Amino acid sequence: MGTGKRGLIAAAVTVVCAVTVLAAPGTAFADPGPTPPPAATPSPAATAPDKDLEAVRDKLDKLYRAAAVATDEYNAAEEEARRQSAELAELARKIAEGQEELNRLKNRAGAAARAQYRTGGLPDEAKLVLSDDPRQFLDGTGRVLQGQRATKGLIAETNRAQQDLKTYAADASARWKGLEANRKAKEAAQKEIEKQIAAAEKLESELEREERERLERLEREAAQRAQTAWLGSGVLKGAAGEASGQGGKAVEFATAQVGKPYQWGAEGPGAYDCSGLTSQAWASAGLAIPRTSQQQWKQLRHVDVGDMRPGDLIIYFPDASHVGMYVGDGKVVHAPRPGRAITVAGAGSMPILGVVRPDAT
Repeated sequence: MGTGKRGLIAAAVTVVCAVTVLAAPGTAFADPGPTPPPAATPSPAATAPDKDLEAVRDKLDKLYRAAAVATDEYNAAEEEARRQSAELAELARKIAEGQEELNRLKNRAGAAARAQYRTGGLPDEAKLVLSDDPRQFLDGTGRVLQGQRATKGLIAETNRAQQDLKTYAADASARWKGLEANRKAKEAAQKEIEKQIAAAEKLESELEREERERLERLEREAAQRAQTAWLGSGVLKGAAGEASGQGGKAVEFATAQVGKPYQWGAEGPGAYDCSGLTSQAWASAGLAIPRTSQQQWKQLRHVDVGDMRPGDLIIYFPDASHVGMYVGDGKVVHAPRPGRAITVAGAGSMPILGVVRPDAT
């Protein structure tokens, strides 16, 4: 337990229980009766002021936010690695095809060389000059021209095939280096995620049960205050947009996941992180969107908060590290953080960066 909590415990147990009575000789005393039980020592949780728990809550928020940022980095690296792996597979296919083509061209060149050897090694031009038959001479002229064109074409095709192979090999090397860089980025992000979550879990584990309950109550109260202030600002006044066909399907999918756990990097079906939930919800509606909340913010069309309709995505915090799906009536479905389940919450319970619409035309 931290120094602050030990101080609270010390302050809570400063109770004086001894009473000294000085009596004059011969003075009579009444029977004091049974000794009253000592006053119960208040538990540390009962004495910890809310302001200290608010500091704990603030620290937890920062730790889980840092984990969320690292999760976005992990997801982005994973998504890029998938893309590069697919490109590598396509390049490997092209290299194999290019090698087959080059082998075919080499076989053609070899066949031509063998044919020339069987005819005495004389080139077509020499045989043409030695011909005594005018008709054969004319026919031979056409064959020579055709042969020259075919030879040039063969050489050009061979050079092109060789150049293609060099290009594919260079591209494959670059993609491989990128893939390796993304693997290292994923590992670094994973370590950061695990570090931040471990620190948060350690901090929570040091709290007494009563403190954890009060901490959760403070979280709920803070979220409710933020939601009330957000709605009170009139931001949704007059907003009554209906979900599109795809948006309705996305909302149906997302709300069906309520109660499933948050898990960083997860895209279902048993668990999700915040952007895993929103991207899979829209995938179920037939529309592929970026995997991470930051890319969703960058790539999807922005709309005004007052023009939101169910299915739109609300991006939270200045670094776009969290996302939820608007479901109407001022509420959002989202995967909050490690240790929490997918839930429906007030859309204004967190700082809103903006709103994006996946199916904007």
